[in-house]
Parts: sequence; structure tokens; C-alpha cells
Amino acid sequence: MNFLVKVLVSTFAVVITSYLLTGVQVESFTTAIVVAFVLAVLNALLKPFLIILTIPVTIMSLGIFLLVINAFIIQLAAYIVRGFEVHNFWWALLFSVILSVVSWFLELPARSGRGTRHGGYNQRLD
Repeated sequence: MNFLVKVLVSTFAVVITSYLLTGVQVESFTTAIVVAFVLAVLNALLKPFLIILTIPVTIMSLGIFLLVINAFIIQLAAYIVRGFEVHNFWWALLFSVILSVVSWFLELPARSGRGTRHGGYNQRLD
């Protein structure tokens, strides 16, 4: 269930981010759902492998190379998903950064509920 909620949040983040950027087009809401799912799968399966392969470059760039990996994964998703278009690497890079920020904002309400006990209210123990 948690995975479905994350894909739904990512779907809205993809729609919002593609609306903000002229270099990224998403054909429909259904396409956005597929993009969110494909990005989740690629991030789960491919990203760890790419990170391991590029550890020296990532260390030398102080982690900035991870943005390149994210952009590559977004371009790969654009290649896989019909109706999702990213014009070039720079749009993919910008899309990944803005998508992360938008996702973070959309996940804030779910985060505020974490860490509470007994159905959503904090119990003070003195």
C-alpha cells in the first residue's frame, strides 16, 4: 500500500513538474502514472548498480555526479514510456531536481503524521 501511495505522489509531482518545464511533456495523467511507476522501478533496480559503478567519480565530484545518474534515469524513462518526452540532458537534469523538490513538498503531510502514537495524537509523558 505504501508503494502505491508513493507512486501516486510521484504521479502528481511528474504532472506538476512537467507543467513547470517547457522542455518536458507528459501526454496525459495515465502517462504520468506510468512514468512514476517506471521511475520507481528504475530507481530501485538500476540506480544502485549505477551508483556502485560510478563511486570514484561520485566521490571526486562530492556527490554531484548523482544528479547525472538521475538525469540518465529520467532520459531512460522517456525512452521507455510513450507520451513522455524530455528534450535533452539539461531538461532531464532540471526535471530531476524540481521533481525532487515537488515530491518533497507533496510528501510533507504524510511526514507530519509520522512519529505520532495512538491514532495521530502525541502523548506527552512527564
